[in-house]
Amino acid sequence: MKHDIIDNFLDKEQFKALKERMLNNNFPWFMSQGISYTDKPNKGEYFFTHKYFEDWRINSPEFKDLLIAINKLEVKSLLRVKANLYIKTPEIVEHELHTDYEFSHKSALFSVNTNNGYTHFEDGTKVKSVENRMLVFDAGKKHGSSTCSDENYRCNIVFNYF
Repeated sequence: MKHDIIDNFLDKEQFKALKERMLNNNFPWFMSQGISYTDKPNKGEYFFTHKYFEDWRINSPEFKDLLIAINKLEVKSLLRVKANLYIKTPEIVEHELHTDYEFSHKSALFSVNTNNGYTHFEDGTKVKSVENRMLVFDAGKKHGSSTCSDENYRCNIVFNYF
């Protein structure tokens, strides 16, 4: 699958400020059951999420923190923006392949921390989670996430857009 990787997406100060705001005791995370959008039964999988933008509206006062990234991506129209926080597992758990929406659109997945987790694609390609890395691809094509086993969590922000 064709994808683009942009390392050091934000400048050091912008990245440091965003990471500190997200990964502190006051950031609002919400538990979500099931990880992939499949009709398979939940296998006890869960993760934490923060929905910045969904259903054509801003859902979080934290949204302003992402405007630099949104502008840099040259977004024409947002579909959704959310952060994901996967808790460390003893071994990496690879989640089912899925599409974010049933049509072609861009997804930009921003890694907030470095860990041994990754995003994987139908063709077997795996892109590692490296802090301040932006992975851009068509999320109308099958892809999947994973947990990590070497850090306390894997944190990323997903921008779905045109």
